[in-house]
Amino acid sequence: MKIEITTTPKEKDAKTISKGIIDFNRSKVPDLESIEEEVKFFVFVRNENQNIIGGIRATCFWNTLHIELLWLSEESRGMGVGKELMKSAEDFAIQNNCEKVFVETTSWQAKPFYEKAGYNLIASIKDRPKGHTSHYLTKQLK
Repeated sequence: MKIEITTTPKEKDAKTISKGIIDFNRSKVPDLESIEEEVKFFVFVRNENQNIIGGIRATCFWNTLHIELLWLSEESRGMGVGKELMKSAEDFAIQNNCEKVFVETTSWQAKPFYEKAGYNLIASIKDRPKGHTSHYLTKQLK
């Protein structure tokens, strides 16, 4: 046995482990949607000058919307922009057969924002990153 760590894997090697987990998952849950069916998307909000003042990067898979990141410029915070961005992402997710949402945020970021939007805290990891806490929240869409 030989263990190898690399930050630049060969494409065929990366595909080997991806296919391995896909095949394993299908053996346990035959009707599980495949990774190829993931829908990666962005939601942007622009100001009157067409400059981006906020946005979301997300993925729909396994009947779940995964919010990967949400950012709002300082001047757009507290004005309902984040709420509108989330509503747009959630509506898109529902159209793509998502039933729930999953998001991670940290202690200095947006936990109160998500809770106000109906998200429920399911876990917290202290000292991730060191001196802070990572929070994991979820919400039912339908």
